[in-house]
Amino acid sequence: MSARPITLADVSRSLRIASVNVNGIRAAVRKGMSAWLETAEVDILTLQEVRAQPADLAAALPGWHLVSDEALAKGRAGVAIAAREPLDVWRVELGDDDLDSKGRWVEADIDVAGERVTVVSAYVFTGEADTEKQVSKYAFLDAMETRMPQLGDLAVITGDLNVGHREFDIRNWRGNRKKAGFLPRERAYVDRFTGAAGAEIETVDGERGTGLGWVDVGRRFAGEVDGPYTWWSNRGKAFDTDTGWRIDYHLATPRLAERVTDYRVVRAPSWDTRWSDHAPVVADYVFPG
Repeated sequence: MSARPITLADVSRSLRIASVNVNGIRAAVRKGMSAWLETAEVDILTLQEVRAQPADLAAALPGWHLVSDEALAKGRAGVAIAAREPLDVWRVELGDDDLDSKGRWVEADIDVAGERVTVVSAYVFTGEADTEKQVSKYAFLDAMETRMPQLGDLAVITGDLNVGHREFDIRNWRGNRKKAGFLPRERAYVDRFTGAAGAEIETVDGERGTGLGWVDVGRRFAGEVDGPYTWWSNRGKAFDTDTGWRIDYHLATPRLAERVTDYRVVRAPSWDTRWSDHAPVVADYVFPG
């Protein structure tokens, strides 16, 4: 890997970052992802649950420069970052050798108007309460919590974190309080991620911890309202009734969060026009010229 960050020559003052769990890149392209991307004017695209090898990813996104990390199990997980120019500085290491992070974490350094920005595509384990799957999820979140302060002051973690932070983030939150994705201990991680930097905070699970100071860009823009949701179950009529979860994020450092001028969830107009069970989350970041 090169030691030189990429330069986005055509993006001197703004950067549009879109993140989406594609639920299989080949299926997403077949269902219409490419048509959306042609008009979205995205500079950086972060992907989760790619479920494909690098050759498949390149075929799905012609003309884009790609870095990715595959899961060890074929057809599972997989994360990627796509950019308009070559991505020369990128990393996939997270945590120690005992942590299973393959296909779940990739970060890249990008030079925008002379400033280095670190972009991460993350796909946290779904988990399952009271099982080894949940143990793996907590280990991954622990590693994230350790890594976040090391990413620099212009950084954003995008992706499917598989945690609804607050009651606003899940339509049927009462019925999911004992299920993975809305367990108090999971939500406590996001309390610490977004708590005031260096402050001691009480988390939703009744424990105390130290805030890292990152900003949930989606919640800041939406305010104290239900949603907007980013994922809907394929069961029943969850999409039609907007019975969703907000589990896809842009978590930005305070200095980068100050640069956000717009944030939106690109919800499909109808169930049959979706190309993934997740919606893209898109943010625009500005940089002084």
